[in-house]
Amino acid sequence: MLIAVSSYLQLNLNDYQSVPSTVSNIDTITTLKYSRNFGSKNREAKENIRISSFDLSADLTPLFNWNTKQIFVYLLMEYEGYNGLSSSKITFWDNIIHDKSEAILDLNSVKGKYSCWDVNNNFSSNHGVMKLGWNIQPHVGLLLWGETKGSTEINLL
Repeated sequence: MLIAVSSYLQLNLNDYQSVPSTVSNIDTITTLKYSRNFGSKNREAKENIRISSFDLSADLTPLFNWNTKQIFVYLLMEYEGYNGLSSSKITFWDNIIHDKSEAILDLNSVKGKYSCWDVNNNFSSNHGVMKLGWNIQPHVGLLLWGETKGSTEINLL
């Protein structure tokens, strides 16, 4: 218990909640898929979105201390859901950082790992906000979740 509390206090001293990041040059591709493999029912088309490339820079070293086992980072897009009642989130890319020496990210022209289709077919008439999220996985204690400061708004075409 003492180990978990002391490492959490050290993270607060490092101001871990205000880590900046920049996501830029985001190229998205929205297509129509007619296959059941992509969620189509009765041969009705479903919109599918993926990221063909993006640039990312972030210094995640403040998230590391002596109790940090690894950090799971992920690029997500948040967009307005059906009828504006809720928001939806999609993860397009992720990575596991095992060491503080790997925590400075300067990525250029990276291809997204995942694609997604929307149940309500509203990608092409919407916009989204790209953010970098993280999860600190400690040796001892609770998982900590958060997002870096900074986001990029994109139009989905």
